Amino acid sequence: PFFTGKTMERLRRSDVSAYIEKRKADGVGPATINRELDLLSAAINYARKRWEWDIQNPVSGMSLRLPEGRLRWLSRAEADVLIREAEKDRKSLHLADFIRLALNTGCRKNEMLKLSWDRVDLKANVLRLEGIHTKSGKRRAVPLDEEARRALLNRARFRAQYCPDSAWVFAHKTGERIQFMQNGFQAACGRAGIKDFRVHDMRHTCASWLVQGGVPLLEVSKLLGHSTTEMTERYAHLAPENLKAAVGVLDRLRSGYATGSEAVRAIG
Repeated sequence: PFFTGKTMERLRRSDVSAYIEKRKADGVGPATINRELDLLSAAINYARKRWEWDIQNPVSGMSLRLPEGRLRWLSRAEADVLIREAEKDRKSLHLADFIRLALNTGCRKNEMLKLSWDRVDLKANVLRLEGIHTKSGKRRAVPLDEEARRALLNRARFRAQYCPDSAWVFAHKTGERIQFMQNGFQAACGRAGIKDFRVHDMRHTCASWLVQGGVPLLEVSKLLGHSTTEMTERYAHLAPENLKAAVGVLDRLRSGYATGSEAVRAIG
């Protein structure tokens, strides 16, 4: 509606700037504004390329700088307390296993709540996610550690006892898929004394533990299914010793002690 009455060929950068200021005044965040600008830009580019319209794209380069993303994660001790409190919830028998799986795989909430048994391979210790199951639209294999495997074995025993025909890993006793668990999760956080912690922050926690353990950012990116490595770089500050080790190669190069492989890694 903001652009009503204005033709594409008359659209100017000043109009786009005015739109941005209007949306800011409406209380809309920069990420939402950028998505709206992307839609307008895509429409203009479509007209230029497909219909060969001789017009400029005044939206190009107008995206707003996004603030640094939220990064809240738990220590190992906090995670242990949270799981113990979740185990006390008799109404949400799945909660502790959901938390274990999230913390040890880095999977998104819907990747777990929509997880079916045909994509769980306990022999190979891996979860198989197809493109339709992931946010990026790309298939991903998620390896399982002992704690994640334990969570799935618990769910398998629950299934065998209550709903053997259910296709879902996280299911009610009736076999229906569990779709919501926010209330139980927040209640467990409250009992554990953990504040300002969301379900998605368990994904941040997994990534933070991996980086602190020395796992390269590229490998963390692949494991979590990030669409770009920029999303993973937010965790780099959690392992400054890795960067110190990297620049230490330069000292060895100057001293003539670096091996050929070290030199290649340093240059790469």
